Amino acid sequence: MILLELFITFFKIGLFTFGGGYAMLPLIQQEVLAHEWMELSQIVNFIAVSESTPGPFAINISTYVGSQMGATLGGGIFPVLGAACATLGVVMPSFIIILIVARFYEKYKASKTIKGIMTGLKPAVIGLIGAAALTIAGSVFIPQGFSTEIFANPQLYVSFVIFILCTVMVFKKVHPILVICFAAVLGIVSGYLL
Repeated sequence: MILLELFITFFKIGLFTFGGGYAMLPLIQQEVLAHEWMELSQIVNFIAVSESTPGPFAINISTYVGSQMGATLGGGIFPVLGAACATLGVVMPSFIIILIVARFYEKYKASKTIKGIMTGLKPAVIGLIGAAALTIAGSVFIPQGFSTEIFANPQLYVSFVIFILCTVMVFKKVHPILVICFAAVLGIVSGYLL
C-alpha cells in the first residue's frame, strides 16, 4: 500500500541522511524519481515553495510528497494520511537517534571514534548539499538539457540575473525574507514580460 511505502521510504531518507534538509535532497530526489511519484521539475518547483514557507525543509517536502501521493488514492482523508505517513517517516529516525545520542553523548564525547565519525560526516554533508545544489541549478538553468538552443531562451538569462542579484543580496546581509520577496516579484514580472 502506498501509505506504508511512503512511511518506509521517508524513514529510510531520515535514517541515512545527516546534515539536515539540504543534505537530504539527493536522496529525496532519487527515491521520489525511482518510485515515479513526481518528475524532477515538480520536485524543483516544490523546493522553491518549501524554501519560502515556514518550517523545516525536510518536513515541508515530505509532507508535500505524501499529500500528493495520498491524493492518488482518492480525495477526503487520503492526502492527509499520505502527508502524515511521509512526515512521520522522515521525523521518526531523528527522534529515535537523538534520544539515544542524548543518553550516551556526554559519556563518549571525548572518544576518538566519536570525534573521527564527526570529522568524516562533516565533509560528506557538504558534498551532499553541493550535489543537490548542482542538480537543482541544472534543472533551473538548463531544464531540457544542454544544447546551443538554450542560449536563445530568454528565461535562462532572467534566471541567471535573478540568481546573481539574490546571491549579492545574501552576501550584503539582506534579510532572507526580503531576498525571497524580491526574487518572487522579479519572477512574476519576467513571467508577464516573456
